[in-house]
Amino acid sequence: MGTLLLAAIALAGAPAASVAYILAAELVLGRLPVRSRRALRPWVWLAPALVFVAVFLVYPTLDTVVLSVRDATGAAWIGLANYVYAFESREALIALRNTVVWLVLFTGVVVAGGLGIAALAERVRYDAAVRGIVFLPMALSFTAAGVIWKFVYEFRPAGAPQIGLMNAALGALLPGFEPRAWLVGAPWNTLCLIAVGVWTWVGFATVVFAAALKAVPAEIVEAARVDGAGEWRVFLNITLPLLGPTTGAVATAMVITALKVFDVVYVMTSGNFDTDVLATRMYHALFVDQQLGRAAALAVILLAATVPVMAVNLRRLRQ
Repeated sequence: MGTLLLAAIALAGAPAASVAYILAAELVLGRLPVRSRRALRPWVWLAPALVFVAVFLVYPTLDTVVLSVRDATGAAWIGLANYVYAFESREALIALRNTVVWLVLFTGVVVAGGLGIAALAERVRYDAAVRGIVFLPMALSFTAAGVIWKFVYEFRPAGAPQIGLMNAALGALLPGFEPRAWLVGAPWNTLCLIAVGVWTWVGFATVVFAAALKAVPAEIVEAARVDGAGEWRVFLNITLPLLGPTTGAVATAMVITALKVFDVVYVMTSGNFDTDVLATRMYHALFVDQQLGRAAALAVILLAATVPVMAVNLRRLRQ
């Protein structure tokens, strides 16, 4: 009964509060002089959003920055010791290294793969089917994808029946192949995790690039072909430059995805075997080591890494 009442309040409370705020605000504004009413009305409408941003975004960010220079319990100031840990300890450095590897390989392969598949699929009649198949993994969460690919990478000792698709397929194709524990040995385990991310996100990039390719003016492409340009030259000198804004948008989205990757690493290896990234290291520092300050410092580093990306993206959107 209590749950149903709470659900009813949640469903009806927000619309009721919004209507009450609008009525009250307009009642107050209606009693003000016309000049003051015009000046205040935008801020009255913006006020709820600004309050939400301040409470749920600005305050937690500032609090995290403060906690990053405090000790494990958040009680005492310790200066930059948590940042020294982040840039000197082996665990944090591995997480930083792997995050950079994710940033470069995941972003590069997803952008290049999505563009390549979209460009090739555009030339066949069943391009919609190709895009649908490639996009299908996007329906899965990283957690579900991680569970699926754990079975793909499953390892059994040599001589035992291989239930993992990777070892079974390679054993059937390559005579003398020794089964490998793909998720244990570095650096291949990180590359295997990145492959899961690419498999999940390349469909998104393909669909976006496919839409952008249809917007490329056909008359320009045809004029280049009439002038004797080959298909590869048309793609490099005409299609690719026209896709610049789309490529930037997809790359930005993938960079942010790579920076905040957590679930696929946590599900498949829990950050073990040198597969940690910043997000899993932050989780480990907070919930396993009970080091609030170190977790906050890693969160600030992660935030600082996303700021330049967002700044470039905002600047590009203004152009």
